[in-house]
Amino acid sequence: MRKIWFPTIGNFDHLYPEYKVRDYNNGYHYLDLAYLPGNARGCIEIQDYRSHARDIEVSRFKDLCMKQSLLVLDDWLFLPIAYLSISDDPGVCKQLTLSFIGKFLSCSVPSGLHWAEAETLRFARRLLRPFTPREISAHLQLSEQHTRKILRQLASKQLLLIASGKQRYRTYRLPDAEA
Repeated sequence: MRKIWFPTIGNFDHLYPEYKVRDYNNGYHYLDLAYLPGNARGCIEIQDYRSHARDIEVSRFKDLCMKQSLLVLDDWLFLPIAYLSISDDPGVCKQLTLSFIGKFLSCSVPSGLHWAEAETLRFARRLLRPFTPREISAHLQLSEQHTRKILRQLASKQLLLIASGKQRYRTYRLPDAEA
């Protein structure tokens, strides 16, 4: 995490080490790193050659394969990384980390949206928290008045929800299904 994740991403937001998940036998498995932005789920497994290949027993090997299979079937994005790659190929590991994070930050938007509406939804997806009209105004490089109009249009289409404010909307967010 010190050599790859933090220098590449700059924070540990949404990242959980030794994350416990329930398996199909009502037992538990531990993930090396779980990345959980919003409702998305990603798993990074650091695989040491000795414990994952050379010195492994047949039953342990089957268990590891089953763990990976069940994670993928349960809609986890799974990224195995060889432990030796962290020291031998840190640049490759950093690129893999960026690509992994990119899977969670990129999102499709409904067709027929104006460019500013589409970029507002992408911005909201990347931010993963409620945002203000001023933030999106700075991002789009549009006036705050024009940005508020875009936000109202997206809210009327139910692509954004009002997170705070009754008469004057203060913050917006994605609907829970996309957050």
